[in-house]
Amino acid sequence: MNINVFVIGDIVGKPGRLILKDKLKPYIDSENIHFCIANAENAAAGAGITEEIAEELLSYGIDVITTGDHVWDKKEIFHTLETNKSVLRPNNYSPLAIGKGYVVKRSKTDAPVGVINLLGRVFMKPIDCPFRSVDEALKNISKETNIIFVDIHAEATSEKIAMGWYLDGKVSAVVGTHTHIPTADEKILPKGTAYITDLGMTGPHESILGRKIDCVLKAIVTQMPTKFEVAEKDVRINGVKIVVDSQSGKANSIKRVEIKEHD
Repeated sequence: MNINVFVIGDIVGKPGRLILKDKLKPYIDSENIHFCIANAENAAAGAGITEEIAEELLSYGIDVITTGDHVWDKKEIFHTLETNKSVLRPNNYSPLAIGKGYVVKRSKTDAPVGVINLLGRVFMKPIDCPFRSVDEALKNISKETNIIFVDIHAEATSEKIAMGWYLDGKVSAVVGTHTHIPTADEKILPKGTAYITDLGMTGPHESILGRKIDCVLKAIVTQMPTKFEVAEKDVRINGVKIVVDSQSGKANSIKRVEIKEHD
């Protein structure tokens, strides 16, 4: 039996949330999606996530929310990270940090699906090794399921590609987030792991990575501190649909998905 999983790229601000409210459930129904994962570390005004927004996104049909380097930006999320297993912070933060970096949840087919959230180290703030961290997580998660998805939130393409090869045959899929630009390298690696370097962005695409163009250009040209406001136009959902064999845990296919607000 196959399980269909939809993985959504970084949700940016209110525009990203609104298009999911409008378009996600119809897509889930039309594509027979059994499980949905979304990175939402930019869902609150472009930086961080709140408890209210997390609950909002989960109500739209998302099963697990992953995050990244902006997870701590809104202090309101602390309680959620402590109490809601469906909201993750990167697993390779300190073990003393609140929250969890992985979870196993049941899909619509009742198959258990594992999700691991990691944060890269190249061009990022100091953090524990994601490779050692994922090995430790797999020791526990693989006892419960062989259907396992890894979101590596990282800047460097090389680090994300390295994680894909490192985990080939150990997990069902490795997907990259953080850079907000969808890559065209989706593939099934030799041992059965689906891979893509970056899922892209769920939010306004007439922008610079989801922020108003004029604001970002002003900061780049003048080198002065500038508030980066969330843009509003050309809103799209970026992500991938991955089909996994529920017995072996290996991926059968991976396909990029783009849904526009006027589709």
